[in-house]
Amino acid sequence: MIDRILLDRRACDRARIARDRRFDGRFFTGVLTTRIYCRPTCAVKPAKSRNVVFFPTAAAAERAGFRPCLRCRPETAPGTPAWHGSAATVSRALRLIERGYLDNGTTVDALAERLGMTARHLRRLFLRHAGASPTAVATTRRVQRAKTLIDETSMPMTAIAFAAGFASIRRFNAAFRAVYRRPPTALRRPRRRRGVRASPRLSLGVGA
Repeated sequence: MIDRILLDRRACDRARIARDRRFDGRFFTGVLTTRIYCRPTCAVKPAKSRNVVFFPTAAAAERAGFRPCLRCRPETAPGTPAWHGSAATVSRALRLIERGYLDNGTTVDALAERLGMTARHLRRLFLRHAGASPTAVATTRRVQRAKTLIDETSMPMTAIAFAAGFASIRRFNAAFRAVYRRPPTALRRPRRRRGVRASPRLSLGVGA
């Protein structure tokens, strides 16, 4: 089973209020009033306890209809036992997904066959240990890889889409609209030009 911290609401709540870095990546907090999910270390003022729910993985939060926080960037959370699962089969499947096994059109049936089981049983194990299906986990990882490339490189969007493992630009755009409620181009921050002094910007810590 997943680490008990992920099932202990009081422990998760204490950790996110304290912004305890020991728990970064071990769970994600969904805020019911904004429908945004965050890492437990998010710098935004913590929501009231009655307005939050907890998830073992980012994919589980997105499956429940929450979108990633643009301030704490859940895609940069460290890998954890919760993400990799505790069952040996799920751990192996997650490693394969992390390496891109389900990218570019490879099916869950093919993954299940490689692991020596039916696709139905594999989906059941994923829901138990990761809180989301193999397809949802793979999509989340592709979006997270792409988001990191958008934030940290100047690569064209088309190149980012294929580098992150998307089979088409259409799927790339659709995935970002589903997760972030906006196209990927809207998430790229303008870069400073050489010799041009940027105007000061005011950032308000009121949410993401």
